Amino acid sequence: MYVEFDRDTCVGMYQCVAEWDAFEKNLNAGKADLAGSTEEEEDLFVLDVPDGEEFDAKFAARVCPVDAIAVYDDDGERVV
Repeated sequence: MYVEFDRDTCVGMYQCVAEWDAFEKNLNAGKADLAGSTEEEEDLFVLDVPDGEEFDAKFAARVCPVDAIAVYDDDGERVV
């Protein structure tokens, strides 16, 4: 399972930060950061979800008010 985070879409509500420790507040930018992620394209960050953190990753995606977070299974199918 992996997460894609579109940082350009992020509006800095930080609801994801409250739901999953992989997200951190970046108050200087007014947006969240996805710790340990790789920038695949400009402002598109990808992170493999560690074992045991699948629920938290999905919940972070569900609470994002602007749908900046997407969760995919290992086959590349979007699950959230």
